Amino acid sequence: MGPSLGEGRVWEGSKKDFIRGLIILDIIYSDFFQRALAGGLMIGITAPLIGVFLVLRRLSMIGDTLAHVTIAGVALGFLTGFYPLGAGLIFAVVASFGIEKLRKAYKSLAELSIAIIMSGGVALASLFFTLGKGYNADVMSYLFGSIYTLDNTDLLVVGAVTLAVVLVVTLFFKEFFLLSFEEDAASVSGLPVKLLNMLITVLTALVISTAIKIVGSLLVSALLTIPVATSLLLSRSFKTSVILSVAISEIAVIGGLVVAGVWNLAPGATIVLLLIALLTLTLIGKKGLPA
Repeated sequence: MGPSLGEGRVWEGSKKDFIRGLIILDIIYSDFFQRALAGGLMIGITAPLIGVFLVLRRLSMIGDTLAHVTIAGVALGFLTGFYPLGAGLIFAVVASFGIEKLRKAYKSLAELSIAIIMSGGVALASLFFTLGKGYNADVMSYLFGSIYTLDNTDLLVVGAVTLAVVLVVTLFFKEFFLLSFEEDAASVSGLPVKLLNMLITVLTALVISTAIKIVGSLLVSALLTIPVATSLLLSRSFKTSVILSVAISEIAVIGGLVVAGVWNLAPGATIVLLLIALLTLTLIGKKGLPA
């Protein structure tokens, strides 16, 4: 006597779940996913680690500016045959020096330096796009992210940047903290404010130029700001906020990659949408808690 209709449906459901489980395991243990996870986890540390200082200094838009400049460098890299991520990194670092120079020239209008550099980055990117029509498809992957195409060279670059950021932030944590809350007090206390400002901006350039291949230049600013915005709602101290922002970022990176891998979605977009979902849930939770 054969199985009943109900038993058949249960068996079919179990079979589908088993196959889905095998597919998930196959994706997770594949080389491309392992490289994507390694790169994502490293950027998940560095982006909010630098982002917390940018948010507190009201420089959140610097992420978008340096991302546009990095894309110009990437486009030039494709045109000349130079390592695209390396070219983007060089462009971003040079732009960071330009931002600091302009910030000194327009002390009361600091955001003007960001607008000027962004305009230049967009103009150069457009020019290089026009010159290299055959490379536009490759450059587009940097606009929206291509984390699954990370190779060993990319991982080495991301790893070097991660090590540099963690080391510098650890060594100058107190100085960056004071600079973020009261730059004038930091200057009066004898801290090398100009050097520290330049250091933060250069580190930001390094993080953004390596992060664009993971989440894309159009979304990289979200990785700098949203984990920090969420952590500021939950924490009562600066150090706790830094730790929480990194933890939130890592949760979004791991969750976003798994969801994108299983359902064949864009990983950069999935990571950012998960970050927004976490922020939304936190806001809802805060409203529901007594004051």
